Amino acid sequence: MKKFSQEKLENVAENSLYTTFTNSMTIEYSFEVFNRFLKPGSILELGPAEGLMTNYLKDIDPNLTVIEGSKIFADQLKLKFPTINVIQALFEDVQLDKQFDNIILGHVLEHVEDPDKLLNYIKPWLKDGGVILCAVPNARSLHRQAAVEIGFIESIFEMSKKDIHHGHMRIYTPETLQRDFLQSGYKIKNKGGYWLKPLTDKQLESVLDKSMLRGFMKLGEFYPDIAGEIYIVATL
Repeated sequence: MKKFSQEKLENVAENSLYTTFTNSMTIEYSFEVFNRFLKPGSILELGPAEGLMTNYLKDIDPNLTVIEGSKIFADQLKLKFPTINVIQALFEDVQLDKQFDNIILGHVLEHVEDPDKLLNYIKPWLKDGGVILCAVPNARSLHRQAAVEIGFIESIFEMSKKDIHHGHMRIYTPETLQRDFLQSGYKIKNKGGYWLKPLTDKQLESVLDKSMLRGFMKLGEFYPDIAGEIYIVATL
């Protein structure tokens, strides 16, 4: 299983879609949301890929630690951010003797085989009073519900080609995301959503500029149940 996971990680890295216009804006806005809840101090980021979120986090903690499974991505991160600590390994292979004030799970839980196992595994890495900040795509996103009604997909949980390419294993709802944290013994401090997404990424990229897309990102905060992305801020 680990061999397959490593191969998949490198395949995604070689054919990455993470830096597209919509995806970059999503991560930028996700950071804005996370930044409201970050604790002063140290940061651990899991699964940074090309480092779009890392680029913002390193201004808060220049010596932040990141764990990245892909060697391709990890090598890129080392060159791009020379002050940070890059650990190239699968999460379950990492042993840390340090604790952090903040742990970032930006679009990680939809990729892992067993989210509960990961959430329990990283508990010793979180300081007392520290926070975990997690964001994932939302199955009830407006664009998914519209696609069902139009007949493009049969279910809001149906994987798109982009989901499959990125190795997604599930699509969360607000309830299932909260359930995974509660079952793993966390306390939910804050939760919400962002990005009211009426169309697919490709369709939006053809009609929206950055300021317009940002408006839809902000609008989604008023409608978290149908927002394109949902988040949780949790503590132990």
